[in-house]
Amino acid sequence: MTSRTTLIIGGTSGVGLAAARQLAAAGETVHVASRDAAKVATITDTAPELVAHQVDGNDAAAVAGLVAGLAPLDALVITLAGSEGAGALADLDLTALRRAFEAKFWPTLTVLQAALPHLAERASITLVGAVSAHAAMPGTAGIGALNAAVEALVRPLAVELAPRRVNAVSPGLIDTPWWSGMPEQARAEWFSSAAKGLPVGHVSSADEIAEAVVLASTNTSMTGAVLNIDGGARLVQF
Repeated sequence: MTSRTTLIIGGTSGVGLAAARQLAAAGETVHVASRDAAKVATITDTAPELVAHQVDGNDAAAVAGLVAGLAPLDALVITLAGSEGAGALADLDLTALRRAFEAKFWPTLTVLQAALPHLAERASITLVGAVSAHAAMPGTAGIGALNAAVEALVRPLAVELAPRRVNAVSPGLIDTPWWSGMPEQARAEWFSSAAKGLPVGHVSSADEIAEAVVLASTNTSMTGAVLNIDGGARLVQF
């Protein structure tokens, strides 16, 4: 792999951090960004191979300033997540779902627009959606619509922004800090139960999903693709 400069928005934990470490190990200069100052400080202390920045994806001016300093940027990865938006339609909290869009969809679009003038001519853009965009799981209509909105950006932008490449990764259940709000024993029991229902028989690790992010970011013939790396979750009912 030739030396490239990559920026990962949401790259201080979970899949984003795993992808950052894999890309850095391959020789890339990798910048990671988060709006969480504590996470940025942790990266500075524990992952010196990465360059960490504090920035809010909803702040277009701040994003543009960051990317301008890295220009021309060879690769942009946007992996954002929220914890709201799930629930049966009859009881769905629409205010919470709006917050979920503010946490994932709108900053994704804001980052894309703000970064665009500073991307290299053949830069790659990789988004991260989720299996809820494809599966028929009760209680996921709201969050599924959110992730479908993110993934729906891929195909039109792959044509509109060519020769830049635009792809997405659509993961399923992943063992990441996203689940840290659940008691450890309850999480272990849920993962064990879920794994039995997955065709692959296990819950994905952040590294497994990150491998797909790296592929999408670096394969120069891939564009307009959404990679389903979900352990087969979209094929079954939990």
